[in-house]
Amino acid sequence: MSRKKLTRRQFVATTAMSSAALITAPYVRGAYAAGKLSIGFWDHWVPGANKASTDLVNEWAAKEKVEVSIDYITSNNKKIELTSAAEAQAKSGHDILAMPSWWPQAYAELLEPMNDVMEPVLKQNGEANGTVKYLGQSGGKWLAVPATIGSQIKGPCSRIDLMKKYANIDVQEMYPAGARPKADNWTMETFLKAAEACQKGGFPFGIGLGETTDSVDTAGAIFQSFGAELVNAKGDVTVKTDAVRQALEFYKKLIAVLPPDAPSWDDASNNKWLVSGRGAMIMNPPSAWAVAKRDAPQVAEQCWTHGFPAGPKGRFAPYLPYFWGVWSFGKNKQAAKSLLTHLSSPAAIEKIVEASGGYDLPAYANMTTLKTWAEEGPPKGTLYHYPNPYNHQTLSIAASPAPPKIAQQIYAQATLTKMALRYARGETMEQALAWAEGECEGFMRS
Repeated sequence: MSRKKLTRRQFVATTAMSSAALITAPYVRGAYAAGKLSIGFWDHWVPGANKASTDLVNEWAAKEKVEVSIDYITSNNKKIELTSAAEAQAKSGHDILAMPSWWPQAYAELLEPMNDVMEPVLKQNGEANGTVKYLGQSGGKWLAVPATIGSQIKGPCSRIDLMKKYANIDVQEMYPAGARPKADNWTMETFLKAAEACQKGGFPFGIGLGETTDSVDTAGAIFQSFGAELVNAKGDVTVKTDAVRQALEFYKKLIAVLPPDAPSWDDASNNKWLVSGRGAMIMNPPSAWAVAKRDAPQVAEQCWTHGFPAGPKGRFAPYLPYFWGVWSFGKNKQAAKSLLTHLSSPAAIEKIVEASGGYDLPAYANMTTLKTWAEEGPPKGTLYHYPNPYNHQTLSIAASPAPPKIAQQIYAQATLTKMALRYARGETMEQALAWAEGECEGFMRS
């Protein structure tokens, strides 16, 4: 959808984002937590994951004598975003509601501060990563609690055999299960050469260039690896910089060896590409690998999830966190905080990760080496490096570090991929930059 058709109000109501945590609360017991509590969770795609969430809630509810009701809300057709918008407008709804990455910032004025929940959890679980802080904090307040459920990294999932055969890269040796990465040579230059070699061999990398989140997330990490920002943290438009030019030059070379229809891909396309056996790499959480386990086991047993290539300014991983928000107009905020504390305990987080087959990611430094990631297979250890256990890369979200309300629009309008495609399809560098600059200036006025 074009920016001309999108008002700020429509944006907050309809934008879709794709693709938690604490210790037992010492201050909520008995009468304080009694009553009723309504919860809106994200409807997980992994069979059995919703049951694990229900069990954890019921465990808490029985102890605290709270009557709970849970709605599992699909992210298909923007249902979670529309639910959030409707509840915000009506000043009524769930006591706890799952919110995709950008939405705590969008509803900052309507959310109950979570500092009293987050302070003890951070002491127990370790520091939250920088992107969770960027999206979940404002003015010194925690707007929402990071949700393990639904949070994901969209890093490389490579075919072990095809990367060896065509690119002469052993991804298992580069990212060994149970050990630190040996990836000093895993750079953007190496990545591009590998993409060219695999395309020549008939198995191109499956990286989307569309307007949905998988495409945008990859673009964000690539741009950040070059230090390329369209809008900086101060809110200044910084499109016409050498860093942005370098990122566009790289993208033009990469686009030349991607599938011809990649500009029309949605978030299901790269999954299908991997499962079909046609590609040597995609950028995705373990959902594509999990489907391959079921539908194409010969593909799954050759998959290895690992870190992103490093650029001149560092190694960045596309990261999309979910949050749990509590409305300031909620009827049982104290009980809501108690439950979120329970769901954020190390024991609860471990159950959530296990139930999702390693898909769900905690936001905390001390929670990146759970046994699920070491044991999942085939091949065993394929997910070991998925949660970034050695802090090997910076977890980032596309369009950051721009002020979140501006970054959200850059993200939703897929400005990065659109700009890269414009340049790759024949516009001059200056034409592509001028277009992107105009887009960003428009976002700042809207």
